[in-house]
Amino acid sequence: MTTYPSLESTHFPTRMRAAVSLAWALFSRKVGSELMHINKEASMQLQFAYLLQQIMPLIRLHPDEQLHLELETSTRIGDANNEIDVLFSGTWGASHHRIAIELKCYRTYTGTGGLRGATDIFMKDVYVDLDILERYVEHDSADEGIALVMTDMQRLVEPKVKNAKCWVYDISHGASAGPVKLETPIATKPVSVDLKHHYDFQWQSYGDFWFLELQGQPVSTS
Repeated sequence: MTTYPSLESTHFPTRMRAAVSLAWALFSRKVGSELMHINKEASMQLQFAYLLQQIMPLIRLHPDEQLHLELETSTRIGDANNEIDVLFSGTWGASHHRIAIELKCYRTYTGTGGLRGATDIFMKDVYVDLDILERYVEHDSADEGIALVMTDMQRLVEPKVKNAKCWVYDISHGASAGPVKLETPIATKPVSVDLKHHYDFQWQSYGDFWFLELQGQPVSTS
């Protein structure tokens, strides 16, 4: 049984971080048991945000603590405009904490019943999300970055072989990545991923789906 002791931490950002994990755990189980139907990232974003919004009042333990949830938040990183899928913000007194969340969904079939394809692009895009989350923090658009990923394709999570070039963007269960620079092109398009943190890919399976929560861990230079 999973427990969330940090939900009652005296440290407000710790409670916020725990709320994200709890919302993701509830989302995963609801999707896995078919209580919630997700066919693309838009519905994934809305349903996850709804669950997180229900948890938000529960983690407020002091009158001056305030929480805010925003979807598709615009931010500028260098010369590019980006949109954070979900931005979870908290304030208390003169302090604040912001958690940027990026979501990825890959279903074998589209909403109209056709085969989706392009698994290599999906794998690459998971790494691109990790890269942009790190840059959100570097450029002070967020204080933490979390990637949430779901798929119904077992061969991406538990592959029998990894002999295609797309596996440089390895998302399988038990894989690890970073710090690393990756530039292997996918679908003839250039890629530039520069991860400065370390990531462990630990999927959870519920029903016919697999779910992944990723947050970069700093790497000691000593």
